[in-house]
Amino acid sequence: MTLAQRGYAEKIDARTTWLDRGLTRLSAPVVRRLSAQRVHDPAFVQQVASFDPWAKKLGDQEFAAAAVDLRAALRRRDFPTAAVAQTFALVREAAARTIGQRHFDVQLIGGRILLEGMVAEMATGEGKTLTATLAACTAALAGIPVHVVTVNDYLAGRDAEWMGPIYQLLGLSVAKIVHGMEPEARRAAYGADVTYCTNKELAFDYLKDRIVLGREANRLQLELELLYSERPRLGRLLLRGLHYAIVDEADSVLIDEAKTPLIISGVAGGDSAEQESYRAALALAKELEIHRDFVIEGRERIIRILPAGLSRLAARAESLGGVWIRRQWREELARQALAALHLFIRDKQYLVKDGKVQIIDEYTGRVMPDRSWEHGLHQMIEAKEGCAVTRRIDPLARISYQRFFRRYLRLAGMTGTAREVAGELWSVYQLATVSVPTHRPLKRRGFPTRVYRSADDKWRAIVSRIEEQQNAGRPVLVGTRSVAASEHLSRLLSARGLDHRVLNARQDREEAEIIAAAGERCRITVATNMAGRGTDIRLPQSSRNVGGLHVIATELHEARRIDRQLFGRCGRQGDPGTYEAIISLEDELVRIYAHSGWRKLTALLSRSGDGANDWARAAMLALAQRAAERLHYRMRRQLLKSDDQLAAALAFSGRAE
Repeated sequence: MTLAQRGYAEKIDARTTWLDRGLTRLSAPVVRRLSAQRVHDPAFVQQVASFDPWAKKLGDQEFAAAAVDLRAALRRRDFPTAAVAQTFALVREAAARTIGQRHFDVQLIGGRILLEGMVAEMATGEGKTLTATLAACTAALAGIPVHVVTVNDYLAGRDAEWMGPIYQLLGLSVAKIVHGMEPEARRAAYGADVTYCTNKELAFDYLKDRIVLGREANRLQLELELLYSERPRLGRLLLRGLHYAIVDEADSVLIDEAKTPLIISGVAGGDSAEQESYRAALALAKELEIHRDFVIEGRERIIRILPAGLSRLAARAESLGGVWIRRQWREELARQALAALHLFIRDKQYLVKDGKVQIIDEYTGRVMPDRSWEHGLHQMIEAKEGCAVTRRIDPLARISYQRFFRRYLRLAGMTGTAREVAGELWSVYQLATVSVPTHRPLKRRGFPTRVYRSADDKWRAIVSRIEEQQNAGRPVLVGTRSVAASEHLSRLLSARGLDHRVLNARQDREEAEIIAAAGERCRITVATNMAGRGTDIRLPQSSRNVGGLHVIATELHEARRIDRQLFGRCGRQGDPGTYEAIISLEDELVRIYAHSGWRKLTALLSRSGDGANDWARAAMLALAQRAAERLHYRMRRQLLKSDDQLAAALAFSGRAE
């Protein structure tokens, strides 16, 4: 059942039992195998090719008319194969005429996978952006509003502009949603046949709609309001519902970012007494000593105040008065202050820009304007940095990405790195994952990971390696995990006299220019995750002749898939390219996730200098990454469980979300 008949198209949350979840997990391999057999049928590609002569004969003025004729066939029943093949041929010809790119046969397979509601795993550089137009155009011609969801504003804007001429030749409208748009502009953009948007903007706009709709949102009530209300709810909605989403970088959006709930907040407190309590909490937290008064527990990085610290807080509470008298309040303030001091690091989790604390998205490396941490943590960090303390906000509505994307009537995805999480994509979203072969053989080569004992040794080795590759005439892309790390490496390169460009959250306005030049001969680009997913570094022939792009990872991420995304910036579409990781035993992944026994063994073998050391280090890194992946999986599973429990509680109370 859907809510399409009730004024807002979306699936109703279905309650599942442990037996349902168990059967879903067991069925995953069978579903993937059957899905792969169905969409890899070579007869479909041949059927598309049979319509190519027809499409090529059409004049530009005849394209829209041909598209109109296809609308009726596509709507007659659920995407008949013959009509889909003819539509794909039309889209392929439209792409060739407008942007000079013609879909390859493997992209036709990818488009069919998307149209049938699955995840297409396509190697990096295989043209997922162009592939998405096949499914998006077909669905839009069938009268289904399409959301093409990507991971940042840059890609949403780039892809909408780049692919726009294809849609326009077919008589379809295309729009984009980016941060900072006014409600009227958003409403108009969501009214287009195909809308390019980011996962965050889309989910927050949905939450705003849910607040407007409330629980009673049947179509009759909504339409009656148009007759008597000055501000009917239908006129205030941003979206038309959740019809069909094609999620680019599906593993990032549906898996990596799914461990954090999305929350819309409203202004709450913020008087001078509350602001003074933040400053007092920070001053007091600076007096507490780690291991004596508090500890940072586990890989989840949780602050626990020890008995000595609790006694110290209680003693100070007598002189401070006010909120400090209540034990629960003073301990929560102290925990938040300790977290602000020890867990949230400037130029890693956030920037201070124009006198404001701005959160950095850990997956994209970009700042998230107008986003803030809840429960007073954001205000605590503002006080820590000496910024003007904003008013505290309290949550009005919340949802997880798991629940949000499961509400789409149709859902599909594409990514270069899905195989490690194929089981989770099926068990949570019922999305089967199907691999698509590459158009050309991959020429990407990897070098063994180099592991150094100290961070200083690592950075020296990285600078030497960059210089070596530049002397060979090759472009070099260096990936870092934080703004601070990118700027540290920049200083080292400048000291060595190596010309380079830096791409991080401070240079977000220069992104297109930096990426456009990153493939040139001898070019050195130092970047955070901003140069990861979706970044297409094009190589001139002079760079191909000397071996293509060389990619260096300066730290391993907590998921192997994210490392593969960085390495996938080289060797795209048959280009040559190489990659390697140069890391140290002092890196965050090793410090937090590697077992202490492995660290001791590796340190012992480091002194012996024999070959066993390389094996021990490689094993330790692999185990550390797997430990991080298991932890994040448990966090996502726990969030989904608590989200379902909250949904049940809110349903009982009558609230919207």
